[in-house]
Amino acid sequence: MSTSTAEDRVAAAEETLSKDEYRDRLRDLPPSAKLVAKVLETDSPLSQGQLAEESLLPDRTVRYALNRLEDVGLVGSRYSFRDARKQVYFLKH
Repeated sequence: MSTSTAEDRVAAAEETLSKDEYRDRLRDLPPSAKLVAKVLETDSPLSQGQLAEESLLPDRTVRYALNRLEDVGLVGSRYSFRDARKQVYFLKH
C-alpha cells in the first residue's frame, strides 16, 4: 500500500517537460488557459491581478485558467517576495 499523494506532487514539481509534451498538455485546454500560459511565457512570475491586466481577461476567468493549468501540471505558484499575502504564478517547463 503506497501513499503517493505528497510524493507525486514533489515528483511532478521536479519534472521538466519537453516542448512536445508541453504542447500536448496545453492543446486540450480552453483558450483562456492558453492565453494565460502565453502571458506567463513572456513575463513571469505574475500575480493573478497582473495576469488579468496583461491578458485583458476578467479575474474570474484568469483564476479558472490558472486552475486548469495547475490541473495538468503546467503552472506552479509561490508566495510573492514583495507581498507575502499574494501568490505569483510561473510556468513549470
